[in-house]
Amino acid sequence: MAAGAQAPSPGKPAIPPEWLHPSSLKEATAIQRLIAERVRDEDAFGPVDCVCGADVSHIRWDPAKVIHAALVTLEARTLAMTGSAGASEPARFPYVPGYLGFREAPALVAAWQGLSRVPDLLFVDGHGRSHPRGLGIASHLGVLLDVPTIGVAKTLLVGDIPEPPGPEPGDRAPLVWRGKTIGMAVRTKRRANPVYVSVGHRISLETAVEWVLRTRSGYRLPEPTRQAHLAANALRRRFPSPDPAA
Repeated sequence: MAAGAQAPSPGKPAIPPEWLHPSSLKEATAIQRLIAERVRDEDAFGPVDCVCGADVSHIRWDPAKVIHAALVTLEARTLAMTGSAGASEPARFPYVPGYLGFREAPALVAAWQGLSRVPDLLFVDGHGRSHPRGLGIASHLGVLLDVPTIGVAKTLLVGDIPEPPGPEPGDRAPLVWRGKTIGMAVRTKRRANPVYVSVGHRISLETAVEWVLRTRSGYRLPEPTRQAHLAANALRRRFPSPDPAA
């Protein structure tokens, strides 16, 4: 990019409405399988100068069921924060395990439109391909936005780890389901539980693990999702608190 030039802003992606707001669980299942067919699990991106973390926060007893979504951009080499955007929207899809993409993606897409530049790589707090239908929130969001995406989850959703990773940062072990490797348990910090890395979209599992390790900063979570987690919680705290007794 030429000196003084501005990076393009993400803008509003062209997304079929039902990919965000299905009318029923049956339709959501069909849409998940349709979107899953579009996920690419090979590297399809160029130089990475800007990385971005994505996460959501909410209050369990909130009667409005508001999802607070945050995106934080960082300079890839130094991990210095360069920008952020957030959005708070009522969830229109019920809480159903395995279908959180339909609950969380609308607010994340709204937050995406507030970024000042298009990131080269998106880290999502959640699963990608390591999902019963191959479409966790990281893959769902990656296809919706057509951006290279990595899933970084803190807990398992599906599959087993036959041999746990070693104790040192960088140690890893395959996450296997139905005889297929769907992700990787990766130790990012000594004496901390591993994170579960999976393909989101337009990236290979090997490269996804490499980038998770490259963006470590002394914590269990890679810096992009750690900063997004902090930003989502801060956004939730600024929002008017619901009255659990109401």
